Amino acid sequence: MGPRLKQLSQWVQQQAADQEMQVGTELEPVSGDASFRRYFRVRGEEGSWIVVDAPPEHEDCEPFIAIAQGWQALGIPVPRVIASDVENGFMLLDDFGDQLLLPALNEGSVEAHYAQALELLRQIQRATNPQLPPYDRVMLAREMALFPEWFLTRLLGLELSEDEYKLIGLVARLLIESAQAQPQVSVHRDYHARNLMLRDGGGLGVIDFQDAVQGPVTYDLVSLLRDCYIDWPDEQVRFWVEAFRQRLLKDGIEVSEAGLFQQQFDLMGMQRHLKVLGIFSRLWLRDDKAGYLDDLPRTLAYVYRASAHYEELDTFTRWLKQRVIPAFEAHSHFSGRLPEDWLSL
Repeated sequence: MGPRLKQLSQWVQQQAADQEMQVGTELEPVSGDASFRRYFRVRGEEGSWIVVDAPPEHEDCEPFIAIAQGWQALGIPVPRVIASDVENGFMLLDDFGDQLLLPALNEGSVEAHYAQALELLRQIQRATNPQLPPYDRVMLAREMALFPEWFLTRLLGLELSEDEYKLIGLVARLLIESAQAQPQVSVHRDYHARNLMLRDGGGLGVIDFQDAVQGPVTYDLVSLLRDCYIDWPDEQVRFWVEAFRQRLLKDGIEVSEAGLFQQQFDLMGMQRHLKVLGIFSRLWLRDDKAGYLDDLPRTLAYVYRASAHYEELDTFTRWLKQRVIPAFEAHSHFSGRLPEDWLSL
């Protein structure tokens, strides 16, 4: 056991004693995420708890704690923070179990599960919090800059011309303008089937919300319905989008008419998926996490299909088809492994 893990174990035992909890000394590793955080499970006579190791040089526990307390007070099912040491980056949380929503999704179950997930999303969007940072132009642009740097240049090895950078910049501005024209609400920022837990009794729990912001009303919606880890027929997605728009109107949120709202949803998805292409590439190239590579085809297909739907993006769509997609298909990890119809999902 390394010195940090030993320190974490000692801290857990002290917190358990302070809370009059009986827990064992073993820290069982739990699957991590795309961050520097590590998760462990500790067991006791009365149940189990999650221990979080968030190195303070890389992670900040304070946003997680503040959002957890605020959302829990509003009835949003998030893990309770039992104890924390912000200076050292330690937290002790309620245990929501191991059952992610993702593997439970199929054609027969998705309607019921997404009904719950969309209802939870309504609760999150109504959780007004002036302390949440704004999802502003700077943040949106910084995220999209990951696309040319990590996906195009470092992963695919493309040498981009000045005109290509200019095209990417024009598209980024279009996507930012669309995002900022929407009603701004509380945004989880990573609301998908790997961050929703199936709890005992069939309810859902929300995790990984520490990066929440005040941002576009369609952002979490597109994160869920055009999930980078699972996809659904476009007709079904558009039905869910319109049904959710109707709910927003009932909630008093002044969203756009159906056609414009769908366009905002599509363009918001492009912004998110361009960012994700960069993030997944960086996770492999910089952090040696190859597990996200197999989700790149779906994510790139989302970008291409959304772009192809809008005349004002014709130049970008042609560039994707002629320059980016051939380079992607020729990459050693994907060459010969992609089905012929992969762009149509």
